[in-house]
Amino acid sequence: MDNSAEEYRIQSLDMDTQMLLKTALKDPSSVNLEKVSDILVDQSLKDQVFSKEAGRICFTIVQAEANQNNGNVFRRSLLNRLQQEFKSREETRARSLQEWVCLVTFICNIFDYLKVNNMPMVALVHPVYDCLIRLSQPDALMNEEEVDCLVLQLHRIGEQLEKVNGPRMNELFYLLRDGFLLQEGLTSMARLLLLEILEFRAGGWVLSGTAHKYYYSEIAD
Repeated sequence: MDNSAEEYRIQSLDMDTQMLLKTALKDPSSVNLEKVSDILVDQSLKDQVFSKEAGRICFTIVQAEANQNNGNVFRRSLLNRLQQEFKSREETRARSLQEWVCLVTFICNIFDYLKVNNMPMVALVHPVYDCLIRLSQPDALMNEEEVDCLVLQLHRIGEQLEKVNGPRMNELFYLLRDGFLLQEGLTSMARLLLLEILEFRAGGWVLSGTAHKYYYSEIAD
């Protein structure tokens, strides 16, 4: 894996921070990993592009630390910080919709990348579901930004999530179905995105070629 700054989109950060992250990627035992996890979370909450990339950075640091000294300081620091952010998620959402969407993207990204014995981390399963179920509530479905975030995450990790907890996925999709069928005032884009994700799961987390063409030509228009 290429550890260049470009590879990880860290060139938007100041030079000292870039150097710290580059060192953490290669030689994690030589830096303050708690500080590194704070930087990654803070940057992810500010920058949606970065929040999609951060999972790969975290994965690389976790692997490097395990190879160096079999440690898990970074993973522990990261999960502690995520737990704090998760607890204050409603305040975050009330303060800034963009920050909230970045938080969900980041948590789902970490769920996707960080595995234990090739299995998703149990500690993240319920928080991820709680975030996605929050995005499925009537007030959130009125915001295209939140619907878009929800659908993107389900495309990415829906199948993995369902394997580890099917009943909660059913609960989530009852909300999405009811939102699609019953909720008034949804934008046409929100309706289209909801219909697409309902079909995506019904098709076994795959969209047929015809459906793909239909939805994505509509979205492009």
